[in-house]
Amino acid sequence: MPQRPAMTTSWTWSQVRARRLQRHRLTGRGQGIDCAAVVSAVCGAHAQVMSAAELSIALRLENVTRTQVRQALRDDLSLIKTFGPRGTVHLLAAADLPMWTGALSAVPSASRAPTEFGMTQQQTDGVLAAIGEALSGDAELTVDELGQHVVAATGSWAGELVVPAFNGRWPRWRLAIPAAGHRGQLCFGAERGRSVTYTSPSMRVPGFRRGEPGDSLQKLVFQYLAAFGPASPAQFAQWLAAPRRWAIELFEQLSDRLTLVESDGVAVYLPADDADPPVARPSGLRLLPYFDTYLVGSHPRGLVFPGTAGSRALSGGQAGTLPVLLINGEVRGIWRSRRSGRRIRFEVEPFGALSARQHAEVERQVARTAAILEGAPELTIGPINAGHHL
Repeated sequence: MPQRPAMTTSWTWSQVRARRLQRHRLTGRGQGIDCAAVVSAVCGAHAQVMSAAELSIALRLENVTRTQVRQALRDDLSLIKTFGPRGTVHLLAAADLPMWTGALSAVPSASRAPTEFGMTQQQTDGVLAAIGEALSGDAELTVDELGQHVVAATGSWAGELVVPAFNGRWPRWRLAIPAAGHRGQLCFGAERGRSVTYTSPSMRVPGFRRGEPGDSLQKLVFQYLAAFGPASPAQFAQWLAAPRRWAIELFEQLSDRLTLVESDGVAVYLPADDADPPVARPSGLRLLPYFDTYLVGSHPRGLVFPGTAGSRALSGGQAGTLPVLLINGEVRGIWRSRRSGRRIRFEVEPFGALSARQHAEVERQVARTAAILEGAPELTIGPINAGHHL
């Protein structure tokens, strides 16, 4: 059995933040890189709120607006919208899709399974096969059209409205959609009016083939550690919504390629060939949108969200449910915006006094955010009453 690598050094919280800020392109503008390179570097952009995903990507680049992000997804096809970590909607780099599908299809679930709603594994496999068949060729189907194919192929039980949803109840078969994305059978296609469509990934990524699971999982571990390291197997498991024991065993299998370091009294890992602590101190001020990848994947939560941020910007320990003011890699406030035509009103609440330099930087970041969203900004700094996005 592989042995745990020996502890080599101790990292301060300042060093951890400095490394993550640099890897997440939050210390400057990403000159010479494009949307797909940014998305690959940060392990995907959470896209349940599409406008937040667009902002999350563009703020890491120079002179990029939401239009360029949309072009990367719809025209250039360098980005793909599908189901990523935790079964949530993400924008991923199209070139990384073989790795993602190979890895995610092999991740055991730590969450509620479809069988709780009466779908056996055999029925789940039948639904997945029906989805793959319906989306073969060049098909682009709305969820209702896809559902008709699935029910016709599997039986009326698949269409029973049993799954609690925001607007009532969904048919049982829809529980399998994220798994279909993870298996490389499905991704989002072009919008049809206000309706989303699903299509085969081969329509978006020429020559697409799902990656080999073992190799893909190893690549994903190192891509995760490049972005969020130093990190523990438990933190990796939380990021994926996977069992901790499974993640520990996966890291043990890679022990000869990992370096163990100590940070904040916890043993955490880095790639052995990428383990040098940064020299620079953490710096920078940013307005991060809902579910920005830096927030969702960074631990320990108590240090990323210190003091007031722990009670104001987290929801039951969940990160990303509010847009935040990030200062030197820590959450130091919250913000929100409201749009009326081209005018965008920004309200920013710092959790403490801002220096004159920080105040000026907030104004610059508001202007930059408005430019990304292709609007004209108005700014108010002071207490706000913002609700969490769940």
